[in-house]
Amino acid sequence: MSIAEKLAALPDNPGVYLMKNQEGKIIYVGKAVNLKNRVRSYFRTLPAEALKTKALVRNIADFEYIITDSEVEALVLECNLIKKYRPKYNISLKDDKTYPYLKITNEDYPRVLVTRHYVKDGGKYFGPYPSVTVLRETLELLHSIFPFRSCKQKTFTNDRPCLNYQIKRCYAPCAGKISKEEYGELIAKINDFFAGNHDDLLKSLNEQMNKAAEDLNFEQAARFRDQIRGIEKAIAEQKAVLASGDDKDVLGMCFDGGEVVLQVFFVRGGKIVGRENYWLKETEDGGEAQVLAAFIKQFYLDNQFIPPVVLVQALPADEEIIKKWLSEKRGSKVQFVVPKRGKQKELLDLVVRNAEEEAEKRNALHEADKKRLQEALEQLQKELNLSKLPKRIECYDISNTQGTESVASMVVFVDGKAKKDQYRRFRIKTVIGPNDFASMNEVLKRRLGHMDNDKEFAKDNPDLIIVDGGKGQLSMAVEALEEMGYDDIAICGLAKKEEILFLPEREEGVYLPRDSQGLYLVQRIRDEAHRFAITYHRSLRGKRNLSSVLDDIPHVGEKRKKALLQHFGSLTKIMQADKEQIAEVEGIGEMVAEEIYQYLKTHQDLQARLKKTGGKG
Repeated sequence: MSIAEKLAALPDNPGVYLMKNQEGKIIYVGKAVNLKNRVRSYFRTLPAEALKTKALVRNIADFEYIITDSEVEALVLECNLIKKYRPKYNISLKDDKTYPYLKITNEDYPRVLVTRHYVKDGGKYFGPYPSVTVLRETLELLHSIFPFRSCKQKTFTNDRPCLNYQIKRCYAPCAGKISKEEYGELIAKINDFFAGNHDDLLKSLNEQMNKAAEDLNFEQAARFRDQIRGIEKAIAEQKAVLASGDDKDVLGMCFDGGEVVLQVFFVRGGKIVGRENYWLKETEDGGEAQVLAAFIKQFYLDNQFIPPVVLVQALPADEEIIKKWLSEKRGSKVQFVVPKRGKQKELLDLVVRNAEEEAEKRNALHEADKKRLQEALEQLQKELNLSKLPKRIECYDISNTQGTESVASMVVFVDGKAKKDQYRRFRIKTVIGPNDFASMNEVLKRRLGHMDNDKEFAKDNPDLIIVDGGKGQLSMAVEALEEMGYDDIAICGLAKKEEILFLPEREEGVYLPRDSQGLYLVQRIRDEAHRFAITYHRSLRGKRNLSSVLDDIPHVGEKRKKALLQHFGSLTKIMQADKEQIAEVEGIGEMVAEEIYQYLKTHQDLQARLKKTGGKG
């Protein structure tokens, strides 16, 4: 069906549409109250300033749509699809962060821990917090003040408490050293701290300290005194910014070319508890309202804590539908506020200034980095006597274990920066045994064979090739260049230990200064090639070991092994599965599932094999 026919058949329902390019790749995801009106609008005359939208339309070869019951449902689906596909023409966050929460578990004697998973299990959650390091440090301090338990025991039958009790890191509820009520009071204080009720908490502790002193219980009074000092230290760096003591997120942004830096301040209990920077890309056609809407949808998609108020510079596009979505997620009303005066306006201005400062700092770092890389490339050109600046550098490395699963890597750096979409990896086909020299020769020939007839592989001819190794690897690489007719490409070998660069037809190696940018660059490129090769080699070795284990199971052939691996991903997960889960795998019925299950449960030697291979077989 042509695009014109699809446009004519579009429904009036709310939903999500997905634009695709010639290769069938999703390049844009959008939502609509009315799919027919919204999708058709892309194929009408667009305003001259809508450059990004015009570029999108030029690349649309097909589209599909998903009908939803409501606009809120369409918004959530749009967010999930953007996160999944990362379409080229959507405004998208460069970061995909999972924030830490502080959790007080729902147990008779609760634990207090840091988690990144918000689960509705009756526990009490605080956050999210922007820095897990700061959160852990705060929790460690509170643990020294209020020695809550850290063990994972579900039932308490111990006659003797563990070492934590001896070093005063736990009150040992497991051994009955503290009552449930007393332990509950301790947890309530931690709850008050993270809820921002610092004043009430300190007042209560002061009253208890004074009463203990009046009762001449000086040891207990000293303990309360230490708790007060510890809490005061923990909150010393938290700046009180709002007298109301409310929870708010404050969003301030600064446009920087085609990108936007967006700063978020997290205000909990009227105090700033942290901040975070985000960069949005592909924002050429987006004004403040559109950019803010895109950010809010992606930012709060996975964040379970939604504050009741979000301070912003401008109201986001689709404000009402976003408010409805966030309110449903929070369970109570959420509103966007554009402050005009007072403390809230001062706070928002502070956040905007921080966003502007972040943009300036990042631009300065980019300039310094650009200058440093230019210096490195110019140094390589000079020291290696190259005819032109080595803008594109390719590096090759061989990896194997005593000649088995021999592989090679090719990494690409352009203008001194890694281009990971152009990395390639190879399985050695013609060399038997641990022969790195011959393997390097094979890989270079295979790569050079793509130079002119496969632009997706080659992109551009390299200005410099680096092979990981000394004169032996270099001579075989030079032989490959000559045989394939590319002896005009500059090439060198980098010896691991001495960090010497070897050149063809030159007896003496090139020693770059130990503190030179040129040496730092070639080392970084060589290390990246080594990492990429080792990663590929280990993955193949893990799959081979997995196959060798499954080979021993009756009625499990190549097809069933592949199905098991694709379904579970690792031998560890297969061993953890029950018979019913194994039977769900395509091509494996109940009888074969029973055989697999019984074999894996009765062969104890698999546990040792799992440890050797890191759980991959």
